[in-house]
Amino acid sequence: MIQTYNRKQLEQLKEEINQHNYRYYVLDDPSVPDAEYDRLMRQLQAIETEHPEWLTPDSPSQRIGANPLSAFSEIVHQIPMLSLDNAFSDEELLDFERRIKERLKSDAEIEYACEPKLDGIAVSLLYRDGLFVQGATRGDGYRGEDISQNLRTIPSIPLKLIGEGWPRILEVRGEVYMPKKGFEEFNRRALAADEKPFVNPRNAAAGSLRQLDPKITAKRPLEMCCYSAGLVEDGELPDRHTQVLQQLHQWGFRVNDQMSVVRGIDACINYYRQLGNKRDQLHYEIDGIVFKVNSLPLQQALGFVSRAPRWAIAYKFPAQEEMTRLLDVEFQVGRTGAITPVARLQPVFVGGVTVSNATLHNMDEIERLDVRVGDTVIVRRAGDVIPQVVSVVLAQRPDDAEVISFPSRCPVCDSEILRNIGEAVARCTGGLYCSAQRKQAIKHFASRKAMDIEGLGDKLVDALVDEGLVETVADIFNLRSEQLSKLERMGDKSADNLLKALEKSKKTSLNRFIYALGIREVGEATALNLANHFGSLEKVQTASEESLLSVPDIGPIVAKHINTFFQQPHNLDIIAQLRTAGVHWPENEPRPVAELPLQGKTFVLTGTLERMTRDQAKAELQALGAKVSGSVSAKTDYLVAGTNAGSKLSKAKSLELEIIDEEEFIRCLSEWRA
Repeated sequence: MIQTYNRKQLEQLKEEINQHNYRYYVLDDPSVPDAEYDRLMRQLQAIETEHPEWLTPDSPSQRIGANPLSAFSEIVHQIPMLSLDNAFSDEELLDFERRIKERLKSDAEIEYACEPKLDGIAVSLLYRDGLFVQGATRGDGYRGEDISQNLRTIPSIPLKLIGEGWPRILEVRGEVYMPKKGFEEFNRRALAADEKPFVNPRNAAAGSLRQLDPKITAKRPLEMCCYSAGLVEDGELPDRHTQVLQQLHQWGFRVNDQMSVVRGIDACINYYRQLGNKRDQLHYEIDGIVFKVNSLPLQQALGFVSRAPRWAIAYKFPAQEEMTRLLDVEFQVGRTGAITPVARLQPVFVGGVTVSNATLHNMDEIERLDVRVGDTVIVRRAGDVIPQVVSVVLAQRPDDAEVISFPSRCPVCDSEILRNIGEAVARCTGGLYCSAQRKQAIKHFASRKAMDIEGLGDKLVDALVDEGLVETVADIFNLRSEQLSKLERMGDKSADNLLKALEKSKKTSLNRFIYALGIREVGEATALNLANHFGSLEKVQTASEESLLSVPDIGPIVAKHINTFFQQPHNLDIIAQLRTAGVHWPENEPRPVAELPLQGKTFVLTGTLERMTRDQAKAELQALGAKVSGSVSAKTDYLVAGTNAGSKLSKAKSLELEIIDEEEFIRCLSEWRA
């Protein structure tokens, strides 16, 4: 049963569909997802079926698309490029076959060609004597736009057919699309250039084909896959659809490698299921499967209705884009402190599941979309990808829509949120305290180049936090043997070994401790420079941004990170707890960088060192002011070569660099330290 409609409501529905057609086909700026458009069209068809006296020639149900763009010259399709009817359930697909058998007056099993329905733009390619002479869009199915020059830029479209035996006149029809990888890269570059990205690959393909300058189209990563032949003169093609495509492939056209031939509608349903499971692994977007009666004589016998062939149907996948309402925005804290806005949505079925949350990425994305609480938004979900808000339906914005404000304090620990100029991501600065970041902070603190706590690996850290035994890095030094031995795969001996490793790690160096704190963008070299420059942790903690800028390799952004970190009371409290637990290091007198004996020198380490590890050698050199590089170049001052040195040694010899072995390196270290 359908809702009762009057004539005025029918006209309003037709006008709404016409507007969507105009935005999609003429402006290349669709305002609703495909699923919403399909619903409106099916609603119109249902009303006109119920009231055939209301059916008029100007109804959107009686035409295939909107008028073509006027910027290109017009081309008339000698054989119309009709659209396909859609199926949205197994029952509708079964009805499709029932109608075919009734029309053929036969119960014989039917052979079907199965092809993925590429989500792109249909085009017509005309070849005369094997040469490409004209290309057009589908337009309204009867008249399209001449986009020959743009199509010539697509590498997968042959300008001259290969092989032999082609008809004198051959029209090839196919889909131009933008692969997923190319689409993502194009949008990444667009955002970097502060330009508007495309909403989806189909929209990207359409916009690319309608560029007046073919040089622009040539820069777009477009591909074309053929799906049928149209006009054929002075020549013949096989009498099976799939054989036609195989012949076109031999003449130089791309055909879909997922194409298959099956017998019976049950096999079609099985193919639909199988390819649906593979959909997200494909390198291009598909929105359904097209099933065609494979026999061309049977196709001719079945014929057409006014707008579509009777012998083909598109079984659509669950929509990957849907409209819903944005109810609220919450801000989540990731394991590295990144603040991510999450849209709370009125639940909507999209991509095969019910979605109530979607990512908004960052504040830049919120501003780009101009999204507000209360807006009607388009949500996209593809496979296991996190659902995201891709656009706003501005025409449906309510008067009370609320502007979204980004928080200045962490919603988890109340630490300051910092966002660097030129960066999209804002982060919580409470790294040692914030519960959202605790696992990552502890893993970094215990790592080999930081506090080097042997036995405290990632899985054990996860277990300690999950069991509630550790909340901050300071808590690890309060662990007891009876607590540890109760953990899975942690016996008394393992617990004892970990406690010994914790005790051993308490004796460290100032630069290692600074690095272990996990201050953003403070790596080993920066931590060493801070230790050398200030000599004590207290002086680092109280240093102003201006004084931090006098430390080598520290610029305004890193100085801001350091200063902000030590201004957080939570972080200072954790440091005090670590000192109370016994973490210590020798205090050093500040040593101006200019006085360091290896300042300005670049070393490369290669091969195996017998008396120290490569990391120890690197730390020794950095403490003396040297830069340790991973590759040999003309700027390298010394190559330290251990046993089994390889290509780096060969390159150093070719550049006539100074090469020292381990024995000489140890002797030089003593001299440089003196």
